[in-house]
Amino acid sequence: MTKEKEVKVKNGWGMLPTVLLLLIGGIASIIAGAILMNTYRRSEIGEIAGVAIIALIAGGVVVEIVNFFLLFGFFTLQPNQAKVLVLFGSYKGTVRQSGFFWTNPFKLSIPRSKYTISLRSRNLDGQKLKVNDKGGNPIEIAAIVVWRVEDTAQALFDVDNYQEYIRIQSESAVRHLANAYPYDHSEKDEITLRSGVEEVSQSLQKELSERLKKAGVVVEEARLTHLAYAPEIAGAMLRRQQAEAIIAARQKIVHGAVSMVDMALRELAEKDVVQLDDERKAAMVSNLLVVLCGEAEAQPVINAGTLYS
Repeated sequence: MTKEKEVKVKNGWGMLPTVLLLLIGGIASIIAGAILMNTYRRSEIGEIAGVAIIALIAGGVVVEIVNFFLLFGFFTLQPNQAKVLVLFGSYKGTVRQSGFFWTNPFKLSIPRSKYTISLRSRNLDGQKLKVNDKGGNPIEIAAIVVWRVEDTAQALFDVDNYQEYIRIQSESAVRHLANAYPYDHSEKDEITLRSGVEEVSQSLQKELSERLKKAGVVVEEARLTHLAYAPEIAGAMLRRQQAEAIIAARQKIVHGAVSMVDMALRELAEKDVVQLDDERKAAMVSNLLVVLCGEAEAQPVINAGTLYS
């Protein structure tokens, strides 16, 4: 695996006067040589002087050509940006400081935008995926991943296209996550996709960190943004959820009603309000349970006779 190494380059503002002086000097040499050449043609100065004039013009041309290449050595970096330097296919280092700089133009590979990498945090909003959960039920799931480049050399040289690599690996991790957990029905104390939001997010982040380590990428956060049953089973699952909710509510109602009946019988016995035999207790329990557990409002029937008539 390639490892990033940070390098320092020359300040661009310090190199700019040198380039301007070479530019002016080269132009001045060419102009001066042309003027002297015109004078040489009109008078007999000598062969040595003519060679010197040609050398002056040629030197000015060479300076301008060199200066032309030096101009391509300037580059700027904004905060949280990095520039990767490559010289004839060999990695030379990464510049991480922001500002205006100059370096060997041959280290600035073309296209330059490919070798300028943002170090800022970025979001990957994943598409909705249709997969099966641990129980085999088809579900729709999507996640958002917050990531940033930590090692620029790995991002550029260890994977072909690090942004596409992140997208594909994130999709694969979300699919694996969905297969590892049930949607919302599981054994006792088992984590589900719906109930264990924090645990599921941590598991997704951990898996993505392992997968994207090769690309020099750090995963700062990963969370599910969409979770639902697939349309073909959504209706059936909704009815099952409604049935389970009704059963749970009934269980709570029955538990409360039994507690109230027990309290009523105990209070009557302790305070000696009335003496009831087993048959009357059973009738009282039946009536109270009907009143307490029934959905419709009970209509009492008043007994005008004795309790045993």
